[in-house]
Amino acid sequence: MEDSVIPFLEKTLQRIPSSSLKSILSEWGFLSAEQLQDLHFQQSKHILHNKVLAFCEENGVRIRHVIQLDMIYNHEYPNKRNWSVYQFSGQQDDALVLNVTEFSQKFKVNLKDLLRHVSIGMKQFEDDAVWIRVAWGDNFTKPNQFKPTYVVYQLQTPYVFISNLNVKHRPLLSQALVIATKHDEIKEIQLRGRCLKSLKDLVLRRYKQSFQTHQLKPLQERNSPERDQGIVHEHAKRLADLKEVATQTFGDGPLPKLETAVFKLETKFKDPENRILTNRPEPFRCAVKFSSPSFLESLKSLVTLGIASAPVSPLLSSIPQKARNHFVISERGPGVPSTPAP
Repeated sequence: MEDSVIPFLEKTLQRIPSSSLKSILSEWGFLSAEQLQDLHFQQSKHILHNKVLAFCEENGVRIRHVIQLDMIYNHEYPNKRNWSVYQFSGQQDDALVLNVTEFSQKFKVNLKDLLRHVSIGMKQFEDDAVWIRVAWGDNFTKPNQFKPTYVVYQLQTPYVFISNLNVKHRPLLSQALVIATKHDEIKEIQLRGRCLKSLKDLVLRRYKQSFQTHQLKPLQERNSPERDQGIVHEHAKRLADLKEVATQTFGDGPLPKLETAVFKLETKFKDPENRILTNRPEPFRCAVKFSSPSFLESLKSLVTLGIASAPVSPLLSSIPQKARNHFVISERGPGVPSTPAP
């Protein structure tokens, strides 16, 4: 038995919630049916974990087995991670006929050619996505199983979702992915968040979008006979108008879940009364960050309640259509910062 397998297994078991332990262990399939029946999931987590560890040692657990358990847990709880979205470009002619087996073999071979010590786990789940777990080492040290990079490649699409990738390993992962998927290039598209499903819905347009048929105008006071019926009716009419504006802007269905939206300003400072800053050659820089458990839903609610002014600025209302939540506003207008491939 490898020296690090038990600490790795202990750490993995600690992350699994008690309510999901039974189902995840069953899906893992490493324990026998009799061993699963001997586990009393109503016991304390400490006692239960010790019994699971004992069964695993009895069965001769190896690193590769724990990697599979860790992948099942992360697939079950993807929102525990921060994800960044990347997009392939320069599709080769035979990229559309790529199958999972070919992709897996090419990815593993290319990455292991680039790095001597690297641990790669792969698993295809029911949602047509290949999950890849990469534990990084180097030419002298073994892979660190406690800080892996996770990659989710959505099959037959140009999108891949990556979590916990440092700058050192970006070129290596980039090359392996580009070769395995038969593309020429990969780059980050400045869309980040914890809800993996929402990130997929945004880039694949799998949510109920709004389609504006006319230019929204600021709400104005309107003279109507109903105003004489009292303030209550007037207030209700106002809320109905605000709800209509919010629906036209964001649609009437649930919105993808994003936790943040970041806008970075990089423009010349323009103020005739402040010549010191105006005459500076370098641009004026600042950043504004919006945070919420569900930013788009919160923004829609603020418009509906009249707290945020309507119509909403295109910088905010266009986030779902552009599938971006990180922007740089420069002299040339809103855009996304250029970043190196992963």
